[in-house]
Amino acid sequence: MTMRDYDLVIVGGGPAGMAAAVAAVGAGTDKDRTLIIERGDHLGGILNQCIHNGFGLHTFKEELTGPEYAERYANMVREAGIPYETGTMVLDITKDKVVTVVSRKGVEQIQAKAVILAMGCRERPRGALGIPGTRPNGVYTAGTAQRLINIDGIMPGKRAVILGSGDIGLIMARRLTLEGAKVDAVFELMPYSNGLNRNIVQCLEDFGIPLYLSHTVVGIKGKDELEGVYVAEVKDGTPIPGTETFWPCDMLLLSCGLIPENELTRAMGASINPLTNGPKADDNLETDIDGVFACGNVLHVHDLVDYVSKEAAAAGTNAAEYIRDGRNSTAGQLGIIPGNGIKYTIPVSFHKGDVRNDISLKFRVTGIYKNASVTVKAGEKTVFTRKMRVMIPSEMQDITLKKDALNDITEDITVEVTE
Repeated sequence: MTMRDYDLVIVGGGPAGMAAAVAAVGAGTDKDRTLIIERGDHLGGILNQCIHNGFGLHTFKEELTGPEYAERYANMVREAGIPYETGTMVLDITKDKVVTVVSRKGVEQIQAKAVILAMGCRERPRGALGIPGTRPNGVYTAGTAQRLINIDGIMPGKRAVILGSGDIGLIMARRLTLEGAKVDAVFELMPYSNGLNRNIVQCLEDFGIPLYLSHTVVGIKGKDELEGVYVAEVKDGTPIPGTETFWPCDMLLLSCGLIPENELTRAMGASINPLTNGPKADDNLETDIDGVFACGNVLHVHDLVDYVSKEAAAAGTNAAEYIRDGRNSTAGQLGIIPGNGIKYTIPVSFHKGDVRNDISLKFRVTGIYKNASVTVKAGEKTVFTRKMRVMIPSEMQDITLKKDALNDITEDITVEVTE
């Protein structure tokens, strides 16, 4: 089996992988010893099928479509002279950072000094949702329908119902309407939407598409082709008997959450955070496997691709530092614990007495909070506090913890919402 050597191997050529590569080379990693591996035929990942606008407002200070945003970073990769291989699948990564890949050339192995995981995420399918009923044609994840329309030029149906108010589902409600389909409704299990407020306004309200909160699909009708779905009201996560209504449709789109693509991560033995389904990462975005970093949606699901690029750039810079200097701290790590009202935090730990950069602490809340404060404490000591006007589960929050404040801490810190 052929064996090659690189300083840095980046798994995934989407927005996270490209941003990480550009940042790593910018921080001093040899471009010729940096490699991006992408299983698709083109760089850009999922952005290539996201033809709607709204990307790039933070990164480029202008509004771009998904393919335009991807092309900006692909051009950066090419201009920097960073090697990349498309149509190449990573089969395995060992703790010693030996990466096994397969492509048209066959099976090869690559020895890396550092690895950045940037594989993105996938949609939660019907099988994971437990929807009873038959299995007719016409049931799609929202992303599958997006690809059929935007890449393959195939219209999957004429009358749609959407389950779940994730951003992809909201965007597809608008897309289907623009293509001539009738979208009767969007149903959401939770008592609040899981999509960005701007998408609710621009994709539903502007087109007169109703959003029913605390509703879910409890049955599917149709043998070969979808004929309709049964929808019921929900209380405390459970359908209410006697509230079922029938909605005729030939297309059911599922927009019920995204799952980080972490089969490789698990197989190599990295610890997985059960709250995010991504690897546990410290203040350098390094997993608990030495020299293996993670960023983007493989680490935790983001709201905006701009945030993915920012996080990935930090991972690339930290990986470059690791390749150059190694990690010399022997002080161990302290935990970052989700407290009252906090679902999860990224990172989950930081280096005790050796935090080298301010930490961009990302978190999601467990409910809707208005005029509440986010407080970070080490025991009785308050490290950080800020009053927030509105916090909702569908929008990731981001605060900055100063390294000087953290380097004096000797115990785990807790992040909590205080009202």
